Amino acid sequence: MLNVLIKGGPVLWAIILLAFIGTAIVIERILYFRKIRVDEEKLFRRIKSSLEKGHFDEALYICDTNYSPLSVLIKVGIEHRDHPEHIQREVIKDAANQEVPRLEKNLSGLGTIAHIAPLLGLLGTVTGTMKTFGVLGQFGAVTDPGILATGISEALITTVAGILVAVPAVIFYNYLVTKVNLLLIKMENQVNSLILMINASKKRQGAS
Repeated sequence: MLNVLIKGGPVLWAIILLAFIGTAIVIERILYFRKIRVDEEKLFRRIKSSLEKGHFDEALYICDTNYSPLSVLIKVGIEHRDHPEHIQREVIKDAANQEVPRLEKNLSGLGTIAHIAPLLGLLGTVTGTMKTFGVLGQFGAVTDPGILATGISEALITTVAGILVAVPAVIFYNYLVTKVNLLLIKMENQVNSLILMINASKKRQGAS
């Protein structure tokens, strides 16, 4: 293994560094999405039950103890329940927009790694080939293939390493981007439901 690292040269070390960074991003994002995953139907039922009773503090507590983008929107809506409906809608949409950077955190970095890794592999191919031709230019005809091995090894190893890093990076990038987009669409669709639920509870409280 150490021999492979030595033969790969500095370009291989750069690719390995990208691999560690990409792995860290993927693990952090997966743990984050697991953290914010909640049973949305159950959360809606609990919040709705509290609002119907006029227990707004209890509803806010439920939001605080069940952190997710949805609970953030519900909390903002409850806190602005005394405002007109169009203001509630704008405030909730603003809150949803503020959740976007949290959902997309480091995804651009992962996408960059997916693009850079094969380019670095290609760079290693070029530098390894240059070394090989440098040997040929210096010594002319070479009868011992071992003399050319260093340049050829660097070319092949870095190419393979770049592809091995890029492929999973692309897969996880597409998976995470799709997950974020689905969450954003779901949040956008939930705005109307939130408005109706909060205002229905407010009207019941006013009538009682």
